[in-house]
Amino acid sequence: MSDNKIHVYLMPGMAANSSIFEDIKLPENQFEIHTLDWFVPEKGMGLTDYAQKMCENIPESDPVLVGVSFGGMLVQEMAKIIPTRKVIVVSSVKSKHELPKRMIFAKYTKVHKLLPTGLVNNVELLAKYAFGETVTKRLHLYEKYLSIRDKYYIDWSIDQIVNWSQETPSKNVVHIQGDRDAVFPISNIKDCIPVKNGTHTMIIHRYRWFNEHLPTIILK
Repeated sequence: MSDNKIHVYLMPGMAANSSIFEDIKLPENQFEIHTLDWFVPEKGMGLTDYAQKMCENIPESDPVLVGVSFGGMLVQEMAKIIPTRKVIVVSSVKSKHELPKRMIFAKYTKVHKLLPTGLVNNVELLAKYAFGETVTKRLHLYEKYLSIRDKYYIDWSIDQIVNWSQETPSKNVVHIQGDRDAVFPISNIKDCIPVKNGTHTMIIHRYRWFNEHLPTIILK
């Protein structure tokens, strides 16, 4: 492993594992890709504490952090703890003001606490939460991608998302957003690189776009 490579850490979205990045390839002479995975939080753990624990998996200095969806919120919290070269969020938000109205509604009404998260082993339902898509085809793929089925983790994640308190976007954050994202609509998002026809799962379905553009975005 050469020390002059740029270390890029990839963080998946809620309930997803790092296999969502299996088709992401960066030039090996310049970049070293590492993947991070969710763990079930300890009772009473907030997002800041969770980010602190996740940072323990990163021995390199000044890494690039790439986070998808809820993972995008997490990497922004991690960047408050460790120095980073760049933070890239995909299919995500940069502040609480970019959250859609229904999530803000959930925060004040606590309606999210009524969601049937006990059905987390129902992959179709989990895909609806995690990806904002009704999945009827390729269920086996979603079974593979959405492997974190712990009810406490799912409840915790939804709660952290709707109650995220970040007021203003952090500096050094690049935001990539699909113009057909159903979970975090692009109409709420300021200052992003739009991906035409990109949905909330574009990291999987539009991996060629990322393979083509990520090196330039990282090095910019």
